[in-house]
Amino acid sequence: MRAMDLYPLKLKPSLHVKVWGGRRFATVLNKPLPTAGPYGEAWELHDSSIVCNGPPAGMARAGMSLAGKSLAGKSLAELTAAYGARLIGAGNDPRAGFPLLAKFIDAEEWLSIQVHPNDEQALALEGEPRGKSEAWVVIHADAGARLIAGARAGITRADFAEAMRNDRLESLLRYVEVGAGDSIAMPANTIHALGPGLLIYEIQQSSDTTYRLYDWGRAGLNGKPRPLHIDKGLQVANLSLTPQVTGAERDLIVDEKYFMTWRHRLCAERLVINTQGRFQALSCLDGEIALSAADDNEPITLAKGETGLIPACFESFALSGAGTVLRSCQRNSH
Repeated sequence: MRAMDLYPLKLKPSLHVKVWGGRRFATVLNKPLPTAGPYGEAWELHDSSIVCNGPPAGMARAGMSLAGKSLAGKSLAELTAAYGARLIGAGNDPRAGFPLLAKFIDAEEWLSIQVHPNDEQALALEGEPRGKSEAWVVIHADAGARLIAGARAGITRADFAEAMRNDRLESLLRYVEVGAGDSIAMPANTIHALGPGLLIYEIQQSSDTTYRLYDWGRAGLNGKPRPLHIDKGLQVANLSLTPQVTGAERDLIVDEKYFMTWRHRLCAERLVINTQGRFQALSCLDGEIALSAADDNEPITLAKGETGLIPACFESFALSGAGTVLRSCQRNSH
């Protein structure tokens, strides 16, 4: 099955300066950074991501009616509105935008301690179509790097509320040391934060609804304290959620309600994957990976730090080359 005027897409991310960010996108992932600022997030797969490749020449040779139509320069938001289920899969509402967000996060300092609502809470509190469950895959970790994953055992909601309002939350939290290759799921309602010295890949529901509980007493980029969201944070925080870190042994490293992520390590072989009608996001962590529709011999190449997308309308696709790639897709359409 060919996908008519859709084809494997190479994406240009949107880059975000953060008060806690650093420069590892350039030094570890080989990403050019446009300014000297502290870059904290690279949104690789998102409505704001821009297609940067045209169609393979083989489309024209195959005599396709829409052959040669380039999508370069279009955003995923534009393509989602134009192609709907052919891009994002059946069961998703194109009006709600691209359903998953994949990003790289560089933490030079502690991120704020935060929590996200689930689907029902996001609708009730913010009028948003989805909540925010997420998962992290550690790409780089300085020695002793830690993250926060929940509250300490025995902490009551009253304890937590009092600590938040008195700006002394950090002693009530559960700190976990992690290393490169580790992964951890952070379902909605989990209290969490990334610590200094971590570069991670994050896959999440496409939502930016965040309730900040504590920000380490620092100022934002504008020199003013960033706002906290204590009341809403207390409404959605579940103190019993204490996610566990898993190691790097498995291929399927994230298996959650909304998404799945695999780590594929290739050594000059060709791997053919059935999409099962779901879009597939692929981010190269090292080496160089060729990505093509399984019936097309003209691949796109993903170098270290680059991301590609296989639209849902392709039945299968192929990976080849030597390197490591993370592949994410929806578990089911919601």
